[in-house]
Amino acid sequence: MTALTLFDLVIRSMRKNIKHYYLYFFALIFSVVLYFVFATLQHDPSVVSRSGGSMGAAFKVAGILLLFIAGIFVVYANAIFLKRRSREIGLYQLIGLTKGSVSRLLIIENSLLSAGALAIGIGIGILVSRVFLLLLMKLIGFDGFIEVAFSTAAVIQTVVVFLGIIILTSIQMIVAVYRNTLLGLFNAEKKGDHPKKPKAFRSALLAILGMALIAFGYWLSGRMLNALLLINMVVVLAATILGTYLLFRVTISWLLYQIRKRKQGHLGLYNSLSLAPLMHRMKANANSLTIITVLSAMTLTMLAGSYSLYYSTEKELRLVYPFDFSFDNFWYEDGQEASAKFVSELDKQNIAYTVSTVETLKVEGEFEKGSAPEMISTSFGAIIISDKNLQQAGADIEISDPDAAYLYDASIYWLLKTIEVPFNVELSNSEIESDMKVVKVNEGNALNTSGSTQLVVKDAFYQELKGQFLNDENGWRISNTYAIDVPDHDQLVEASAIFKRINEENDQHGFDYYSQYVSSMEFNGLLIFISGFLGLVFLISTGSILYFKQMTEAEQEKSSYTTLRQLGFTVQDIMRGIVRKQVFVFGVPLIIGLLHSIFAIKAASFMFMSDITLPASIAMGIYALIYLIFAFLTVGYYRKTVKAAL
Repeated sequence: MTALTLFDLVIRSMRKNIKHYYLYFFALIFSVVLYFVFATLQHDPSVVSRSGGSMGAAFKVAGILLLFIAGIFVVYANAIFLKRRSREIGLYQLIGLTKGSVSRLLIIENSLLSAGALAIGIGIGILVSRVFLLLLMKLIGFDGFIEVAFSTAAVIQTVVVFLGIIILTSIQMIVAVYRNTLLGLFNAEKKGDHPKKPKAFRSALLAILGMALIAFGYWLSGRMLNALLLINMVVVLAATILGTYLLFRVTISWLLYQIRKRKQGHLGLYNSLSLAPLMHRMKANANSLTIITVLSAMTLTMLAGSYSLYYSTEKELRLVYPFDFSFDNFWYEDGQEASAKFVSELDKQNIAYTVSTVETLKVEGEFEKGSAPEMISTSFGAIIISDKNLQQAGADIEISDPDAAYLYDASIYWLLKTIEVPFNVELSNSEIESDMKVVKVNEGNALNTSGSTQLVVKDAFYQELKGQFLNDENGWRISNTYAIDVPDHDQLVEASAIFKRINEENDQHGFDYYSQYVSSMEFNGLLIFISGFLGLVFLISTGSILYFKQMTEAEQEKSSYTTLRQLGFTVQDIMRGIVRKQVFVFGVPLIIGLLHSIFAIKAASFMFMSDITLPASIAMGIYALIYLIFAFLTVGYYRKTVKAAL
């Protein structure tokens, strides 16, 4: 056979299989587009220049993860298509083509398809790169003019990595052709599991073990905050993965067998189209369903966590920095001088502000025995603050108990919020010791500070403690914080620049809410941008794989649909059973993945001081909506197959 004839055969084969390849082709183009965009952003000067080049490094790492996801998807999808085309490959050999010729045919076809996806993907990537860059800059809060430059390095990088994937899939095709016999190729699509009667005791034990492992993982996920945090995380992950595998491999198979047994083998039309195919393929699908479920849960957790961080940035930072700017005398003697210079500069620039002086008493503190979480030291540096003084500064803090304190410490709030109240702390200086009752652990800080736990008490109690602890030798324990607020948010940018200059000139350690907000928005915006697109690639990849597997099963079951149509069953009758099957195939991994991610987010909620229920729910809802689109596409393909069966 000449090369031209072989090429003609390739073209005919591609035309024949285009209806099966369109979603794979789309997913491949989408992967190329996103990888090229990531490569472009990695080399873009406006991105590299921000954050000291850390953004470029983040996109480089994300590009590697994206390549890993795309590579697995292409190899897995290629394996599905090779199995589906096994009869076609066998026919080529039956009519006289050698295995070498068949391999060349498949490689040429794969190369043309991949090259087309690569060219189209890069072309689309060039067109949409600016959109993605604008989206990134919007997420990180940058409002300046952005100009995207064409990146030759990004084109070369994208071509090289996808050439590697083409070579990998070509090797996969060669192995498939040479490893299978002619008889094996013709019988490949007929392979299936014949459900056997499960061993009652063993199956029941493994089924219960699977459910117990998942339940244990959920239980432990809410009790991880101790000295064994890392070990607990590994145990939760291992228990959940193993439990999920046993759920698909044993528990569900056992339940399906019990349903068939109860019906004494008389399944009826709907169960024959849903339950029976699941039973025959449950063993083969257990691995893939487990992987999809676990990775879906991890992706959902990543998306929900990153969106929650972005969503709550302003609220979380305001809890940590209740005042826009502050100077103090905790570590430096000239905090008052720096504060005076700062407000003087604000006056010169006609920036409206309010300034307050908050007096604090610095002492040493220690949690009572057994009350402190395992992961923190029982001793701590504390500052005592009067609630009246804070109210005068504009803080909405009022202590109800005249002899007790509210505790504030944003740095360890994630640990302290689980502590049982009330509890006692022991206050001391070099000569005096005194016990204080803490009746509430509050979110955030009472003052812009770090490294100190803040105890807010009634003013009368504060004056009593001040007289008790303060003496001539330890006069340094009284300190002042100078808190400044700028009511006009539009003037915060200019005020923050002045604050930074004053800080540097006076070697001060002041606290600036706005600069922290900008840096946090950059980090969280970058995080949600990267996690969002990685999650989208994974979602499209896994959804496509499920679609391809169901598409293959639809073709294998086409003869059954023909028989049912000839017996008088309508398309609607057959589709009711098929829809039941798709509810299981797509719905069960999604529901279990959502449950896993809910408990994972709940376990990770210790990182947040604010409620993240809404942002986590939005992220999960969007993910589930896109995922279900593939279920509707699959049902649509089955409907076409059933209609064409007669």
